Amino acid sequence: MTTGAQRFPVVRFVFAGQSSDCGGEGRPWTLVYDGNCKVCGRLVRLLERWDRRKRIEIIPSQNTCVLARFPWIPAEAYAEAVQLIGPGGRTSQGAEAIEDLLGILPSGWIIGWIFKLPFVGKLADKFYRWFARNRYRFGCGEHCQYRPQRLDYGDAR
Repeated sequence: MTTGAQRFPVVRFVFAGQSSDCGGEGRPWTLVYDGNCKVCGRLVRLLERWDRRKRIEIIPSQNTCVLARFPWIPAEAYAEAVQLIGPGGRTSQGAEAIEDLLGILPSGWIIGWIFKLPFVGKLADKFYRWFARNRYRFGCGEHCQYRPQRLDYGDAR
């Protein structure tokens, strides 16, 4: 006799290496980056090696689960900057996310202290915005099938 509860098998699909399972890896931090950017991909591989304690889940913004897992982040934000989501849903992006990452990573303080200088935050943010606008030009020639979306940060005038 059953108690009224039924069990159903869970089906997870994998398409182009991306699983339909949206549960995450149970890590306290999630970094969402542009999976079409070759430079970003190289930096992510470096970050994966640096994160020896495995505290950061790293997923491309093109992952089918991103919008469902982080509904408070507008879809266009992923095209503009890397997103770092922490405990409680705290979210930082761009240069601020990089600063936060350096605080999480082992020995990240060796580089991260520089963000404490008064002028560095604004300078890092300007550099990040410039890099984000031009990221497809680095490591990706005319043959590259991906082109950047038209991004307007309002600071290039």
